[in-house]
Amino acid sequence: MKLSISSLLLTALLLGAGLQPALAQRGSKAAKNAAGATREAVLTSRSQPLFGGLSAVQAEQALGAATVDGLAGSFPSRAEASQFFSRKGYEYLAESQRDTAAYRFNLAWVLDPNNAEAYHGLGVVASANPTPEQSIELLEKGLALAPTNSSLLADLGTSYLIRYEQGKKKKDLKTGTELLQKATTQDATNAGAWQQLARAYYYQEQYAQAWDAVHKGQITSISSVDFSLIADLLTHLPDPQGKFK
Repeated sequence: MKLSISSLLLTALLLGAGLQPALAQRGSKAAKNAAGATREAVLTSRSQPLFGGLSAVQAEQALGAATVDGLAGSFPSRAEASQFFSRKGYEYLAESQRDTAAYRFNLAWVLDPNNAEAYHGLGVVASANPTPEQSIELLEKGLALAPTNSSLLADLGTSYLIRYEQGKKKKDLKTGTELLQKATTQDATNAGAWQQLARAYYYQEQYAQAWDAVHKGQITSISSVDFSLIADLLTHLPDPQGKFK
């Protein structure tokens, strides 16, 4: 006996109804497995910026609500907890504990994705990579949240100079120079920014301006002076102030 189209559809519907519980169960298991895999990724990538490329929502879900609530529980707000963890990150960086610092910055980011210092710190961590690409990406995210932060501007400008040194693209040199100029405008006592700006001018053969930047940085901190740059400058133009010979 041949089945009509309507009877075939009815049979399919009945069979489909019978499969729904099984499919739902499989879907639930798949979701649990996916969540477990994400949590495992967080644990194994804790020292990688942004937990290896997760979104803040994914990272928070993987860490678990209890963990995140525990991190924030001692503070009036998640934003203040985030600031605490970013400060701890810098302390660990100062002690050359890069992995521990990265994890603290990651926690700061999960607690408050609008904390510019979380991105800044992770950008500094990423600066240890062979190329500055990831560092630039992270620092740009931080700068978007804190566009007048002199330290952020300086670190991002320096990262562009590093990329210029590797690829010799004039666009990178131009961008790096502009960022470092903004950094020194925002904070004239940022000695490191002045020294990096001096190097940017040196690359453009603006030796008098390079010397001027060196001296402005020196006023604030003699330890910031890049003596390899001084040696390079002296081969092109004697120090106009006669301080370096």
